[in-house]
Amino acid sequence: MDRIIVEGGRRLSGEVRIGGAKNAALPILVSSLLTDGWNTYENVPRLQDVRSIQLLLGHLGAAVEDSEDGVIRIDATGLSDPEAPYDLVRKMRASILVLGPLVARLRRARVSLPGGCAIGARPIDLHLKGLAQLGADIDLRHGYVEARADRLRGADIYFDIPTVTGTENLMMAAALADGRTLLRNVAREPEVSALADTLNAMGAKISGAGTSMITIDGVEALRPARTRIMPDRIESGTFMVAASLTKGDVTLVDCEPDHLGATIDKLRLVGSQIEINGRTVRVRGPEAISSVDIKTLPYPGFPTDMQAQFMVLMSIAGGLSVISETIFENRFIHVEELKRLGADITISGNTAVVRGRARLSGAPVMATDLRASASLILAGLVAEGVTEVNRVYHLDRGYESIEKKFSALGAAIRRVS
Repeated sequence: MDRIIVEGGRRLSGEVRIGGAKNAALPILVSSLLTDGWNTYENVPRLQDVRSIQLLLGHLGAAVEDSEDGVIRIDATGLSDPEAPYDLVRKMRASILVLGPLVARLRRARVSLPGGCAIGARPIDLHLKGLAQLGADIDLRHGYVEARADRLRGADIYFDIPTVTGTENLMMAAALADGRTLLRNVAREPEVSALADTLNAMGAKISGAGTSMITIDGVEALRPARTRIMPDRIESGTFMVAASLTKGDVTLVDCEPDHLGATIDKLRLVGSQIEINGRTVRVRGPEAISSVDIKTLPYPGFPTDMQAQFMVLMSIAGGLSVISETIFENRFIHVEELKRLGADITISGNTAVVRGRARLSGAPVMATDLRASASLILAGLVAEGVTEVNRVYHLDRGYESIEKKFSALGAAIRRVS
């Protein structure tokens, strides 16, 4: 099993190119199930989750062509198998996204309940409730969701809480339903808007993505399209925090600053200088990091996927900061590993109190989930001595060659098999 070794104390400088967004790529690749013909996707990140979704789509009967230059082509003309089995679904919660398209296209689906990072329950009841309102018969049997519908029908659906994958699942299903569907209190994340743009390029009639209500007028059929995957806002934020931590001077290329508002605001408050020029962002870290409080919220609030990285920054800030996690109940499981590196953090329920210290100290640590993996590498960049991050297979689910990108910026970092 691979591990990453980091020697702290290096100031980062230079230019880093941001890759395609995993959380946009997965639903967009799944949308290929809704039509015959070759769909083409550019700027697809080479990640384990992307490979997992390709395997799943292939199992369902789609033809998948993957080139080395970030271009993937998918043709679901041969879509025939409505079952997404446990062995292909258990490692990634995003696999549930095939449920809506399968019911819309094949009129039936049998999808294993998904797995993924152990950061919280993330139930799919809102997906199932919405599909039932669209006219699907839903059963839960032996760890599988079984859904059938002679024809999906438009409906007025309200989400009790905004859910990204729930919004995406129902948006894809409703694209081929009879009549109009209204999705209320939906997720407003840029990845949702990116999927809506892709579906519209395929001939769907969707409006309102990026607001709290999405309107979908169902169509008889969709057509193939060509799509470029948007930049990854979480990778962007991770490198911005890295520059701030190391008093560095790092320029991010091919990123989307409009998606980074909450992260940029907080980094400016800690003292970082941030210059924005189109799709390029330059970050210069402060000599002394100021402490600030954060509270994770659905977009456009501060992203839960940046909470662990920001906690590292607060671990060496001056003063005390309070970090409140409102999205996932288990998203502080990285704290014990940060404490092994010398961080002073106290947990009470969904709140972490972080008392900044002058320095962290390198030690062996264990990654517990995707974003925790990144936070431990960030901590290693500023810790005295050597930090060894184990179980980095989590990291490979969401960051493409992160150790190579950090190395190019001057970090002393390497992967050991």
